[in-house]
Amino acid sequence: MLGLSAATLAGYLAAIVVLMLTPGPDMMFVLANATRYGPRAGAVAALGVAAGEAVHVAAVVAGLATVIAASPVLFTAIRWAGAAYLIVLGLRALRGTGRPGARADRPVGGAGRAFRRGLLTNLLNPKMILFSVAFLPQFVRPESGPVAAQLVLLGVLFVAVQLAVDLVLGVGAGRFASRWGDSRWSRRVDRLCAVAFVALGVRLAAG
Repeated sequence: MLGLSAATLAGYLAAIVVLMLTPGPDMMFVLANATRYGPRAGAVAALGVAAGEAVHVAAVVAGLATVIAASPVLFTAIRWAGAAYLIVLGLRALRGTGRPGARADRPVGGAGRAFRRGLLTNLLNPKMILFSVAFLPQFVRPESGPVAAQLVLLGVLFVAVQLAVDLVLGVGAGRFASRWGDSRWSRRVDRLCAVAFVALGVRLAAG
């Protein structure tokens, strides 16, 4: 496949799976939507996150991510915007955890809202920019064909694996919450995710 060896692709896919299973803003967002609003909301949130990562990959291929990463002012602005967004999400979730009627089987705000928030959660994470710039090129082999084509292939695989992992987590957590989670359990999960969002935002702001 574009000259890339099976060993290179296997190592790349294994690395992606490990990375996707590491808790972060994207995973917490998908789980928060799934446990609160059900499996459909978890799946839509996963699609939004994957769309954001697709933008990052496209930026790497176009060379824009390198420019952003090399600009301290622009990078800092994105970092602060992402931190503020995560903290606001967390505070809003904390404020709404005690509200009656916030059941896991009743989506609030519709699928479009979950998608947009998933998209922004990923786009406003500057570490994903640095990660994309640093990670994808490591598996490019210039002697194996056009570099841009290899980056596109690696990027497509990255987004596909991320989407698959997030869909499994989102749908699974949503079904579990809808079937076995009572209101007290759901509120505990809401609070945990909300605190995690705030903590991740503070950590991102601190650099």
